[in-house]
Amino acid sequence: MFVVSFATVQAQPFVNEIAAFKRQDSISVPPKNAILFVGSSSFTKWTDVQDYFPNHKIINRGFGGSSLLDVICYANIIIFPYQPKQIIIYCGENDFAENNNLYPSQVLERFKQLFSLIRHRYEKVPIAYISMKPSPNRRNLMPKFNVANVMIKEFLKNEKRTIFIDVYHAMLKEDGTPAEDLFIEDKLHMNEKGYVVWQKLIKPVLKK
Repeated sequence: MFVVSFATVQAQPFVNEIAAFKRQDSISVPPKNAILFVGSSSFTKWTDVQDYFPNHKIINRGFGGSSLLDVICYANIIIFPYQPKQIIIYCGENDFAENNNLYPSQVLERFKQLFSLIRHRYEKVPIAYISMKPSPNRRNLMPKFNVANVMIKEFLKNEKRTIFIDVYHAMLKEDGTPAEDLFIEDKLHMNEKGYVVWQKLIKPVLKK
């Protein structure tokens, strides 16, 4: 399993964001037993995520346009130091965006690698996976997102202390196309209305 130390990070992508997490943690030690949000830019841009879940302590470690491989790479920095009581993952979109030749089964294998890495360290910590969302900007990738979501959902059914959160179908219009009013101008990232959709689906599964 390939996981880097901070020294190795210097030659990796997202070095500035990862270094910022290290600085932030050195200035203010994150609380133990918080809920850890980890993944790509849909979390990065959720800068006020704590306000959406005021009854929970949230640590947000979303970074850049990260892929599952990036989250695996930086697990020693963005997951393992925090001793969370629950881990919420949003990632997978960028794996397809970076390589349109990837099959959903390959992204599933990446997710399983990340899951195994977390489980090896945190055997009993609940893990929730938020499905890949259907953004207008990536409409061409939606079939792959949908298939990969189903595969990950089926995988998690056989794993203990896991939850699959389906935001994909909640963000579609009746005709099956993405609800564009949930997104900002880039048609990729969400606006406040989009995050409210996520809030309603995530809130009931957060560990008290």
